[in-house]
Amino acid sequence: MKGYIHSFESFGTVDGPGVRFVVFFQGCPMRCLYCHNPDTWQIQDGKEMQADEIINKFERNRVFYETGGITATGGEPLMQIDFLIELFSKAKEKNIHTCLDTSGIVYNEKNETLMQKMEQLVAVTDLVMLDIKHMNSIEHKKLTSHSNEAVFAFARFLETKKIDLWIRHVIVPGITDKEEELLQLGKFLNTLTNFKHLEVLPYHTMGIVKYENLGMDYPLKGVPPLDKEKADWASKVILSQIEKL
Repeated sequence: MKGYIHSFESFGTVDGPGVRFVVFFQGCPMRCLYCHNPDTWQIQDGKEMQADEIINKFERNRVFYETGGITATGGEPLMQIDFLIELFSKAKEKNIHTCLDTSGIVYNEKNETLMQKMEQLVAVTDLVMLDIKHMNSIEHKKLTSHSNEAVFAFARFLETKKIDLWIRHVIVPGITDKEEELLQLGKFLNTLTNFKHLEVLPYHTMGIVKYENLGMDYPLKGVPPLDKEKADWASKVILSQIEKL
């Protein structure tokens, strides 16, 4: 089996615990207004690779990954769930910690075939980093072109499977920085028994150059980057609703 891969980061320190080998999958169904990787959207634009090739890349530097493992990110790795299962299965055969960074947007409980694959995937997944873009479904659709129902359903599914869950939330000025929405997120996270960690990420504009190189208009042109103080405040607001932390 071959997958479509965008790129790699050999010594990632922000995509899960420890030092990690980060695999950027090609293809994403979402169109987040603040996306800084529009070059990952079209799945056919990726480089075809086999899972063994990726594992071999990891093994060459394995000594550096003693505290980490492999992280699959994107793009959206779940768009290539068959290849993802194969990659993580081979990783677990070699006792490699596996982390999935996802939006959960492709999750669909009504799709029996997909759910069978989800069962296979969680059996070889140690940690999921789930991006929650917005708590309000209407605003989520404005921001990403999709409803957030699948995201919450995926979080609940992971809870039933007792998969450790880290949450990521990007704070965008004027879009995801309202206190009411942040409090709602905190209340939701407080209900998840598998929630372990929160990462509040400040919006940045480093992706603008990619849009320019691709001849695309940047959707959030004029929106300033978020300062660290505002991101710290947002994190405190969310965490104020979480009793177990």
